[in-house]
Amino acid sequence: MDNLTKDERSEIMSRVKSRNTRREVAVRKLIWAMGIRYRFEGRDLPGKPDIVFRGRRKVIFIHGCFWHRHEGCPNTRTPKSRVEFWTKKFETNIRRDDEHYRQLNAMV
Repeated sequence: MDNLTKDERSEIMSRVKSRNTRREVAVRKLIWAMGIRYRFEGRDLPGKPDIVFRGRRKVIFIHGCFWHRHEGCPNTRTPKSRVEFWTKKFETNIRRDDEHYRQLNAMV
């Protein structure tokens, strides 16, 4: 059971960033320091990759462990409340990611 009210939970979740996260910025800085130039947020591509190398036909996704459930990742955890809902949600995310990878590979 959630010990926060619906409004309190909404306020917390509204602060969760979907772009320019610490991990994304760190990866972009590393790539830039290596002298490799890129575009970010390929909104016109399947899955909206975080970093796009158009000339090289390569993309990078910076997926969080919680939402994307990397196989064998020790940081993946399932909330204790509403387990059925979360399990279905994570399975949907994994299937969607796989479909985006297939679509991107078909474009090459």
